[in-house]
Amino acid sequence: MPTPATGHALVTGHTVYACVMGSRAFGLATDDSDTDRRGVYLAPTPLFWRFEKPPTHVEGPREEEFSWELERFCELALRANPNILECLHSPLVEHADATGRELLALRGAFLSRQVHSTFTGYATGQLKKVEADVRQHGAPRWKHAMHLLRLLRTARDLLRTGVLTTDVGEAREDLLAVKRGEVPWGEVERRMTVLAGQAAAAESGSPLPPEPDRRRVEDFLYRARRASALRHAEPGPYDEVV
Repeated sequence: MPTPATGHALVTGHTVYACVMGSRAFGLATDDSDTDRRGVYLAPTPLFWRFEKPPTHVEGPREEEFSWELERFCELALRANPNILECLHSPLVEHADATGRELLALRGAFLSRQVHSTFTGYATGQLKKVEADVRQHGAPRWKHAMHLLRLLRTARDLLRTGVLTTDVGEAREDLLAVKRGEVPWGEVERRMTVLAGQAAAAESGSPLPPEPDRRRVEDFLYRARRASALRHAEPGPYDEVV
């Protein structure tokens, strides 16, 4: 299987889009916040013609850095994966080549009313973990509770407007108060219930389409693969292609 060095070479040599995510992209950064980097790389097409396929994702080479191969990224985005969709809408873009810019121009093609089930489904899973902390320790991990509230707000607003905005804006101080443990858990639960209900109510009248535009995304991926094949028409050994 491909080595970590091979994966890192794909990230450093073939990244088409890179951004900063996490608290910095959400407008929730504090002095001790990490810098979480996310990216998308386009593995050279000839690598797919071998028994060993290129990795679908790579961790590193920098700390707090994670990248996806373009096809895997698009696949997850079409499934309305919350982390992937938010990555596409980060206000902190560090790099975008021609392919990356076209990917960003396709952001709307990935959005659909499916975000209700995926965002709230992810939130439900995280809520169970938070509730387990409350049962075991008498209090949640407040940072997780804050991000759960943030995610539910994002889902509600996305379904209402059709626009995915990652920065929490004026909600920053309210959310940071939750992170600091200044809001009672019962009140946090109440807010979660209200947000989940508002998101559910917004789904039926949402300006978002019922399904993503899979055909448009597939056309983009096909053209990206074809252009890569033409650029690497005479590949050498594996490492030379990378």
